[in-house]
Amino acid sequence: MKQIFLVLWSYRYFILSSIKTEFKSRFIRSKLGGLWMVIHPLAQVLVYALILSHILQAKLPHIQSEYAYSIYLLAGILGWNLFVEVLAKTLNIFIDNANLLKKVNFPKLTLPLIAIGSALINFILLFFIILIVFAMLGHIPYHAIYAIPVVVVVTLILAMGIGLFLGILNVFIRDIGQVMDVVLNFWFWLTPIVYMVSIIPQEYRGLLLLNPMSSIIIAYQDILVYDRFPQWSLLVYPMVLGMVMLYMAMFMYKKAHQEMADVL
Repeated sequence: MKQIFLVLWSYRYFILSSIKTEFKSRFIRSKLGGLWMVIHPLAQVLVYALILSHILQAKLPHIQSEYAYSIYLLAGILGWNLFVEVLAKTLNIFIDNANLLKKVNFPKLTLPLIAIGSALINFILLFFIILIVFAMLGHIPYHAIYAIPVVVVVTLILAMGIGLFLGILNVFIRDIGQVMDVVLNFWFWLTPIVYMVSIIPQEYRGLLLLNPMSSIIIAYQDILVYDRFPQWSLLVYPMVLGMVMLYMAMFMYKKAHQEMADVL
């Protein structure tokens, strides 16, 4: 494990330059360029807000704003988009770069780090746009905003752990990528993003927290919607799960990295 980290560190300039190149490539052939990273989630929020705001607005009495539900949606979508983007990128990272892996000799685990770097840039851009939207709506969460980096780290560890574990399996079993598209659709609705935990009957809330993304999304909502520090104990489960999955992915990579190039 230590050797893997040392190799990745020696390739740090390659990782950084690749992230920079990928970011620039988004602006070359598109007139809106990186704005698409913001337009899609904002459009998603607009659709849900138009359909559900009148139904669920009353469930947010602690936010004194007529746009309370839109604010709630933005906080959840921010965390969910980061998770899904990292998971989706790492899930297909080896297959999408098959030609590169066959022709160039370099550590394959640099590719997930490049994907994470690219996703972080998207997240930061969307995060600041959301803060601007919040300010325009008269909602400025400034007391607990400093806790966001901790929640982001937990999100990245969970997404990378699951994505890298499944990404290695996906090289050998291509159905996994197709199955995950379906799983993520269900996973979204099993996570309190468009609805509040308070509308779930008390006896079922424990089941909701078996979903590791529930704790993470609740943390984003605590910080950005209610302007309070999250319940740190709720983040232990997704953090530990992500680290276990990441360790398993590293173990699998060590055992199967030579066969991966042949299969690809």
